[in-house]
Amino acid sequence: MKQIKVLGSGCRNCEITAKVIHQAATETGVEIELEKVTDIAQIMGYGVMSTPGVVIDGVVVHSGGVPGPDQARAWVTAESPGDTPA
Repeated sequence: MKQIKVLGSGCRNCEITAKVIHQAATETGVEIELEKVTDIAQIMGYGVMSTPGVVIDGVVVHSGGVPGPDQARAWVTAESPGDTPA
């Protein structure tokens, strides 16, 4: 199971990002654990300066903007987080 974290303040873009990832996992049949991280210290700990950020299995794969559905599907189906471009 992939561990995915959406980093952000809980703003609209962060909520949309979480929904896009959840939908991608549902469509592809991939089991994920999705966590929303709103604590600024934790977000900064990942080096993310622009939210929303996405962390998969401990690796930052995205920051600053809402990812598209194709990008989210690529993340959830990749063997490892490094297999897809950030």
